[in-house]
Amino acid sequence: MSGVSSLSASLVTNPTSRLPHHAIQCTEFLGFVPKGRPINVTLSWRFPVRTQVGVIQLFGLHKTKLKLKSFAFSVPNENDQAGLCDSGTCTGDEMPVPFENDENLKGPDEEIVSSVLGTEVDSLRTVEHLGSKGSVVEKLKAVYLHVLASEQWNASQLKLCHRNYLDSATNLIHYLALRCLDIQQLKEDLTLLGLMNLETINLHVLSSLNASIRLLEALKSNSLNPNDSVSEGIFTEKRLDPQNDGKFTIQAMRKKASSNSEFLLGRLQDGRTTHIMVTVGQEATENETFITDLIKAGTSIIRINCAHGNPSIWSEIIKRVKESSQMLEKPCRILMDLAGPKLRTGKLKSGPSVVKISPKKNASGNVVFPAQVWLSHREAGTPPTHLSPDAVLFVDDQQFLSELEIGDTIRFSDARGKKRLLRISKKIHVFSGTGCVAECTRTAYVQSGTELHLKGKKRRSQLGKVVDVPAIEPYIRLRVGDLLVISRCSSSELDEMHVSMSGTHKITCSSGYLFDSVTPGEPIAFDDGKIWGVIKGTDISEIIVSITHASPKGSKLGSDKSINIPESNIRFEGLTSKDLMDLEFVAAHADIVGVSFVRDIHDIVVLRQELEKRKLQNLGVILKIETKSGFENLPLMLLEAMKSSNPLGVMIARGDLAVECGWEMLADMQEEIISLCGAAHIPVVWATQVLESLVKSGVPTRAEITDAAHGRRVKCVMLNKGKHIVKAVSTLDNILHSKSAERKVDVKPVILSSHHLR
Repeated sequence: MSGVSSLSASLVTNPTSRLPHHAIQCTEFLGFVPKGRPINVTLSWRFPVRTQVGVIQLFGLHKTKLKLKSFAFSVPNENDQAGLCDSGTCTGDEMPVPFENDENLKGPDEEIVSSVLGTEVDSLRTVEHLGSKGSVVEKLKAVYLHVLASEQWNASQLKLCHRNYLDSATNLIHYLALRCLDIQQLKEDLTLLGLMNLETINLHVLSSLNASIRLLEALKSNSLNPNDSVSEGIFTEKRLDPQNDGKFTIQAMRKKASSNSEFLLGRLQDGRTTHIMVTVGQEATENETFITDLIKAGTSIIRINCAHGNPSIWSEIIKRVKESSQMLEKPCRILMDLAGPKLRTGKLKSGPSVVKISPKKNASGNVVFPAQVWLSHREAGTPPTHLSPDAVLFVDDQQFLSELEIGDTIRFSDARGKKRLLRISKKIHVFSGTGCVAECTRTAYVQSGTELHLKGKKRRSQLGKVVDVPAIEPYIRLRVGDLLVISRCSSSELDEMHVSMSGTHKITCSSGYLFDSVTPGEPIAFDDGKIWGVIKGTDISEIIVSITHASPKGSKLGSDKSINIPESNIRFEGLTSKDLMDLEFVAAHADIVGVSFVRDIHDIVVLRQELEKRKLQNLGVILKIETKSGFENLPLMLLEAMKSSNPLGVMIARGDLAVECGWEMLADMQEEIISLCGAAHIPVVWATQVLESLVKSGVPTRAEITDAAHGRRVKCVMLNKGKHIVKAVSTLDNILHSKSAERKVDVKPVILSSHHLR
């Protein structure tokens, strides 16, 4: 059959389609191509489209050289609506495919194979068109061609990217093209040959494919010229921008990823490889050494959540961060998270201003360890970080505190009128005076105004008063089977009716999104999934929820706790009015802004417009992935964000993401985000519940230690605030960096002697 070749064709939809998760049914046309003669190809397909736009790319294969021919077509849908177009009903689109005389297309070995590009195809069996008899190197070359063709197909989008991100965006396109192929057999073949793992080349896709092909070719020819390019061997047409081939080397791609990370997060010191971020709030303004201790322990980024506090508190935190950073000569950047459109429970009426002092007791109720109480003047602030008292009491008279001695006994009557004693065990000098640690062996309830009496044999009686006892954080306790009413009205309108006469609990939510979106039968979660329920009824001002999951003793639900409605069709605005006001403060004081609940390209466009309006080209931006739509649209959002020069990063907000998408999906989604961001050379922040037990109780679980160790794979790990946060930062720093590496236990080599082999 000299002068005749076979032809196969495959089609894909336009990569700009809004239906990224519908795989097409590729239809092959197999036939013979007479040499030098044009043919007509009748195409048929079945796939969901809005405007049916496709591309066909044909490669003439002769031994190892292929020639590329590309053709595009478009068949508009009459109703401009997505629908399934069955094979046979959409046929008749004829496309002339001229085959020119070419020295590479002759002889009985000729064969035409197709390569299809497009980033929205879930399963595309391009490699299979090479035939089951094709060698590994031929399959790799087809993958290489497919990756380059995808770059060409998306050339118009890549041109819109800022020059700082052009190479990274191109590599992301390469990675997405690779991921859309069904190359399982090729992976197995490469594994058998001891070559690369296609799952781990996301940082430098093109160079890795190039290197493997050259290695396989060298094995065949027993020569390896490092100056040879794969494209020279398999393309007769050059790339769109051949002078940039050198930019995609493995070394260049790694350098780009490193520079992008430093651009956003800053440069690390002392050989560290991963940043530690810590969330702080008002507690940072109540302790003179708190921020300093955090930075000493290894914190390199301080996070402020704009959902809590106010500009006055934020300013004080930022002032202390800058002072401590300068004093310690350790750089520390500031991230401020915009609150975003997150649904939260409303404010509950504050409880009484009383603090409970509780000694440790055994199962029989006997005291085994007295409660530790910190006594100081208000200006002295909270206790030093090395202390972990059970209660903190502020006393109005500094003179009273300065005259206390170790062993002194303080008498007082608590809020119930019970006589109680405090025995001074330590006296510590702090910045603004003196503080003491006292022991209490009996349960006591102390309120503002409680009088403290000091009597001594050789001293006259001294008197001090307790001041500024904070109000107890209010909450409602929910159990399985309880009914919860969520109301639009404020807590003042609810008055004190958190629990009605019938036992139905009530709470508020001011966001109209919640009431406009939910329907009966949908699940709803509270406080990062600690409490779950099912919506039983709705109206314009109330939602009735039946609690389906809570702890056996009941779970507490307080003010400002998250509300998630994972199955509801809710449409948030990208930036709220509060976000826009807070952005003005962030722009003036912070290094990085965190954008919460980004869902699609529209959110990124709005953000970019607001940043350009304020001329904030140097403000770092971190996109927080917290929803299913945010996860699914991440590649498109990254490409959109790369159109501006702002330093860019991504945060995996594991709390909301797990609730929105399901706990069982979290691990896989986390890995997918890390891989995608790696391909885009975008640093990742790993957040939510890292070392949470250690932060709150001082003792870590074994599982969370292992979890923290996996943080070495990202550029930044975030810890939330808690009682033992300084200890947690120090522990995390040891796990992530050199101190931990020095303690690694190496398996000693085993020397086999003859008796081992008998």
